[in-house]
Amino acid sequence: MINFTKMHGLGNDFVVIDAINQQIALTPEQIRQLSDRHFGIGFDQLLLVEKAVNANADFKYRIFNADGSEVAQCGNGARCFARFVRDKKLSDKDEVCVDTDSGQLILRFDDNNLITVNMGIPKHAPSEIPLLADEESRFYTVVVNDIEKAFGAVSMGNPHAVIQVTDIKTAPVAELGKALENHAFFPERVNVGFMQVVDRQHIKLRVFERGAAETLACGSGACAAVVIGIEHNLLDHTVRVDLPGGTLTINWPGRGEPVLMTGPAISVFEGQITL
Repeated sequence: MINFTKMHGLGNDFVVIDAINQQIALTPEQIRQLSDRHFGIGFDQLLLVEKAVNANADFKYRIFNADGSEVAQCGNGARCFARFVRDKKLSDKDEVCVDTDSGQLILRFDDNNLITVNMGIPKHAPSEIPLLADEESRFYTVVVNDIEKAFGAVSMGNPHAVIQVTDIKTAPVAELGKALENHAFFPERVNVGFMQVVDRQHIKLRVFERGAAETLACGSGACAAVVIGIEHNLLDHTVRVDLPGGTLTINWPGRGEPVLMTGPAISVFEGQITL
């Protein structure tokens, strides 16, 4: 029997499991079973709280998509991770450091009950995103369904392609998102953001997440969109990002600096499940 907590960050929903105080060894098939919204619990991602790997860290943070694949980063999940370890009294610190497969994250509780995540320094080199390009470019192009599509790309610990659109309501998120997610140009697949610039301090965003389809919110996707928008001189350094599930605030000073993401994290219910 597994004890779990159902949580969400702007509607991006998670099952969070304490893998320190209980033995957890889940197969991809079991994760898919848990993620099923009819026969399991249902979630966009499964988050595991594990013992830290490095001496300076408090925990290790692992993330699994609904299809059972493991990924290295999830920004909304990071805020839920911080709320979980405080609610479960695993830590009483106002700032925690967590190991991930893409480096360390710093999670900080703000006075207004929001959580700020230091998402690390964006990576722009094609080999680090990764994507199959010989050199870095502000715009990349690929052919999808016989149509050439242009986008910006960056890694926030996971790969992101960002496409600017005039209206996110009519953006072809499902069709184009799925086609790009699995395009050969992206050897590890890709998350696809559709960004509408409202003004220099405000964007609207929808994200097609690899392994999960479109979600109500994507924290790393919000960071990626703001980074690309700033790189393209469309945005200022602090930006409100409206997603279908709610709003995040993203701050990025520029190249070589980390991205800061601020937003809520909510516990929905506690449960136990036997696989």
